[in-house]
Amino acid sequence: MSTPIPPRDPDGAPPRTSSGPGRALVAVYGLFALAATARGVTQLVTQYAEAPLAYVLSLVAGIVYIVATVTLARGTATSRRVALVAVSVELVGVLTVGTLSVLDPAAFPRATVWSLYGSGYGFVPLVLPVLGLLWLRRTRPGARPRAAGRTARS
Repeated sequence: MSTPIPPRDPDGAPPRTSSGPGRALVAVYGLFALAATARGVTQLVTQYAEAPLAYVLSLVAGIVYIVATVTLARGTATSRRVALVAVSVELVGVLTVGTLSVLDPAAFPRATVWSLYGSGYGFVPLVLPVLGLLWLRRTRPGARPRAAGRTARS
């Protein structure tokens, strides 16, 4: 069963990053941008001494989510490149922080958005950049259209 693909523009261009399923992706990124940024700022202001690394990382995650949200929503050539960098940084961040928080829990006395691969957020921080990268690939300029009803392996 294949997932529905948003229609291409009349000139044959791939769908914009903010169309079809991209709207949901942008909405989730926006939600995480708000949540992670608010969490990071609040923790830095009120509890900095308890876990400065964890709280700075939460704020960094929030900033990455803001950049990803804005650039995915815009969908221009330049914003697509910035989105690719932001989403890639996000994936590296969640994998790095997730792994370090498993291997050395003492280094993270308080959780970050990316601790334990985002387990505190239902692992959405681990899945979100993968979906973001797949969506950027699917909507890239020059992407070949897939025939209706066909899967990638057909």
